[in-house]
Amino acid sequence: MRHDPVPVAAPRTSQRHYGMDWLRIAAFGLLILYHIAMAFSPWDWVIKTGYAFQWLIPPMALLTPWRLPLLFAVSGYASRKLYDRAPGDFARSRALRLLIPLAFGMAVLVPLEMWVRVMENGYPHGYLHFWALDYWRSGIFWGREFPSWEHLWFVAYLAAYTLLLALVLARDGGRTLRAIGTAAEWLTQGRRLLWVPVAALAVARLALLFVAPERQGLLRDWGGHAQYVPIFLFGFALAGSPRLWTAIARNWKPGAAMAALAGAVVVAVELTWPGASVPPHEVMALDRAARTAMAWGMILALFHIAETRWNHDHRLRRPLAEAVFPFYIVHHPAIVLIAWYSLPLHLSAPLDFALLLGGTASVCAATYLIGRRIGWLRPLIGLNRLAKPEHPARETAPASGVV
Repeated sequence: MRHDPVPVAAPRTSQRHYGMDWLRIAAFGLLILYHIAMAFSPWDWVIKTGYAFQWLIPPMALLTPWRLPLLFAVSGYASRKLYDRAPGDFARSRALRLLIPLAFGMAVLVPLEMWVRVMENGYPHGYLHFWALDYWRSGIFWGREFPSWEHLWFVAYLAAYTLLLALVLARDGGRTLRAIGTAAEWLTQGRRLLWVPVAALAVARLALLFVAPERQGLLRDWGGHAQYVPIFLFGFALAGSPRLWTAIARNWKPGAAMAALAGAVVVAVELTWPGASVPPHEVMALDRAARTAMAWGMILALFHIAETRWNHDHRLRRPLAEAVFPFYIVHHPAIVLIAWYSLPLHLSAPLDFALLLGGTASVCAATYLIGRRIGWLRPLIGLNRLAKPEHPARETAPASGVV
């Protein structure tokens, strides 16, 4: 394990970065816990337990601003590693690894969640009737909007960003990579990596705040795209620009301080205007700017931790990294179904949480452990097709297809 507070030598771009694997594993594990906690929080979600704990608001408010930007940054990093490994196959491999699980999830997993959603509003039919006759509609049905990505919106966004980038690289890859490298080199100077991205992202977010609705949707979430695309491209640039690691080491402490201050603002706004309460426009603008600053500061701090503390291998690293995508695909419907069927039991909060956590972990583990052994099922849950294992020294591409 490395303990240098500032790297004395930047990692080679051809080397696998184990720290980024561990960061990805931790980020998706935290995402599963976050979604379980949503069922117990006062915030609106797919399904609620019989509990709404106000004390969950501060910790969850501190997670919300950076958990998704972090995933897009890590995904961009992994995308560059995959591109460097096989430039000519980048678009095809990304399409297969992202679009096939997305289609599978939309046809098999999302219907389970949508059935629960309409059942909450009094839908009278069973699941098979719903899937065969009612799921494949468009518009409002029993108070719910169809079709819906549900949690797979992340895969849809990531596929869109990756394939658009692949198109640009296919047209003039050399010029594009040089431009990305030039921008990355410019950011390494002084404190630019700290303040320039925050300023640019905040301006973009505030410019769209009262113009475009803050709603998920590939063709309508302009505020989200304005945040996620640059952060995705930063991850892509980082994997090909080793000097950015030195800049991260120089800026992570003020980045962490910025994240802490911004987090205090986010929590204060959330506690003052809880739930569906709408704060004044100037407060909303301050909140969105604080969320942007917190996200960027946390990315710098967590990337530094991944580089200096976590950049070492372990026998569990590879299977855990491979299991990330299958876990992500199935965890959401697992939480929703377990919560739905446990509602009549009126369990205590600790038992309810234990059931959701244990049940979701069991479903995720079973999906991965069984699915990885079945050749035709592997691509559907986001795993590579079975192939001869490579020598560890030659391992340069991520084990998981989602990032």
